[in-house]
Amino acid sequence: MKNKVILLASDQLGKGETELGEGILETFFTILKQKEELPAAVFCMNRGVFTLTESSLVSLQLKELEEKGIDVLACKTCVDFYELNDKLVAGKISGMSQFIELASKYEVITIS
Repeated sequence: MKNKVILLASDQLGKGETELGEGILETFFTILKQKEELPAAVFCMNRGVFTLTESSLVSLQLKELEEKGIDVLACKTCVDFYELNDKLVAGKISGMSQFIELASKYEVITIS
C-alpha cells in the first residue's frame, strides 16, 4: 500500500446487501491498519464520507489510521451535500484540489 492513495467513494465495499458491504469494508480497513506499509492517504468522497461518521463502524478503523499518521480526508462538497459537517468523528475536510495533488503523486486505488 506504500505510495498509494485510497479513494473511498462508498460506505460499503461491493454491490449487493448493504449490511454485508459495510461489514466487508470494515474488515478491509481492520486488516489494512495492521499492515506495516500503509497508504499515503484515504480520500472519502460521495457516500464514502459517511464512513467518517459515528454511525459507521469503519470510522473507528479510519480514526486509528489517522493516529498512525495517515491523512484521512473528506470531500467538502460531499460533506456539505449530505449535511454531515457536525457529524464527522474522523478525518479532515478537504477539497478536490488536494485529491488531484495526491493523485499526481501516488497511485489511486478506488473502493466503491
